Amino acid sequence: MESVFCVRALKSALGRGKPEIFNTDQGSQFTSEEFTGVLLGNSIKISMDSRGRALDNIFVERLWRSLKYECIYLNDYENVPELLEGLRWWFKFYNEERPHTSLPGNITPREMYES
Repeated sequence: MESVFCVRALKSALGRGKPEIFNTDQGSQFTSEEFTGVLLGNSIKISMDSRGRALDNIFVERLWRSLKYECIYLNDYENVPELLEGLRWWFKFYNEERPHTSLPGNITPREMYES
């Protein structure tokens, strides 16, 4: 079922523009014949990460997880401008105020960057 939603989202996105290359992991929703067929039918090259490369994206995956659970899911944004304002606030908070246990002394990313 997830593949059906991915194909629908892909077709919708392609209505707004077409990339030369589409990169993704090897999840079954992205390797289905229907999904890859839409890409190939639009002359889009397919680039897939190698098996076992999930850890390459772990930092970005953690960032998006934090964003979703600390900002997106907690707020009922009415429109895109509201969402963008919420994202601006959250990224400032994340980088400048929120201590990170993975950094020495639980400092913020801004403090780490400036040191």
